[in-house]
Amino acid sequence: MATDDPSQPGVKAKCLGADCKNDAGSLQCPTCMKLGKESFFCSQDCFKHNWSEHKSVHKSAQEDSKTQDGFYNPFSDYSFTGPVRPVYPLSPKRAVPKSIKHPDWAETGIPVAERRLGAKWTFLDAKGQEAMRKVCGLAREVLDIVAAGLRPGVTTDYLDEVCHKACIERRAYPSPLNYYHFPKSLCTSPNEVVCHGIPDHRVLLDSDIINLDISLYYGGYHADVNETYYVGDRARADRDSIRVVETARECLEEAIKLVKPGTPIREFGKVIERHAKSRNCSVVTTWGGHGVNTEFHPPPWIPHYARNKAAGVCKPGLTFTIEPILALGKPQEQHWPDDWTNVTVDGKRAAQFEHTLLVTETGVEVLTARNENSPGGPISFPATNGIEEVEGGT
Repeated sequence: MATDDPSQPGVKAKCLGADCKNDAGSLQCPTCMKLGKESFFCSQDCFKHNWSEHKSVHKSAQEDSKTQDGFYNPFSDYSFTGPVRPVYPLSPKRAVPKSIKHPDWAETGIPVAERRLGAKWTFLDAKGQEAMRKVCGLAREVLDIVAAGLRPGVTTDYLDEVCHKACIERRAYPSPLNYYHFPKSLCTSPNEVVCHGIPDHRVLLDSDIINLDISLYYGGYHADVNETYYVGDRARADRDSIRVVETARECLEEAIKLVKPGTPIREFGKVIERHAKSRNCSVVTTWGGHGVNTEFHPPPWIPHYARNKAAGVCKPGLTFTIEPILALGKPQEQHWPDDWTNVTVDGKRAAQFEHTLLVTETGVEVLTARNENSPGGPISFPATNGIEEVEGGT
């Protein structure tokens, strides 16, 4: 049975009901959503009236999903939780010139030095801190370049190409490439994908949200930053998408306010979970922040949920990430058969934001901070009953 939420505003499109001249609302056919297709109707009655005719498109859509113009779904027998589908074949692995410094996993796929790390934290001296400022500045440049290319109709593989080229132009290695055999230069995670989505030939739709996760290796140091963006006007008008995206953004901002010498690592999760629950969002607890410096994922581990038992406090010279992931529904996830893509178990949307941070003598420096002209940024909630919800409250 389709769901109907007439309070959700959207960009006007025509109802798909036969001979119906009404504008479509936010009501979609759930089967089409599972197949990764958009089909909007004006009302539940119109949807029911047209069901006999409409359901015939499902079989053809299923056949089309198997192979179309050489593209295909490699996991056609897998029970997907939401509408996003992989579109293969993947493009060939992109090359990085030998003249650019490579991390140790570039050839073998195994981060040998990282795996040898114990629990000891690294605190950078002035030289190391300046190196982190440089690589993080480059990461922000690359993220902004990729985000500027976001629009309905482009593929996530195209975004990977843009990212890879921007890294090479800056003489930087894209850190995800071949990390534990990850095949691409960035992670693209649309809609119900929690994290670690593999760029492929899926076309972005007007109504998608997507997380772009950028990591660079330059001068012997790594940077890590990600943001979730709205794709098209439908996404910017969808209250649930706005709720999860803006709440995730605010959770990161609230956590960063706590960063200073002496702050226990366990404190970040408290403020993140409290703010997430205030907006009826759940925190995905599997993934957390981490140290980042000459290694990609060194200690410490940064939980994003309350009542965690993380040990240790912030000290000057520590560089690490905070990167909360929020979901509209259940916080549990499952893996696609590609062993990388994580999706929500109920197919509901998720959003994430991440910064690389430096603990200073007096507080925190956001090394991957947005610039004045950075694409994206917070938006207001659509007006409801004459009251407009804005960032931080009503």
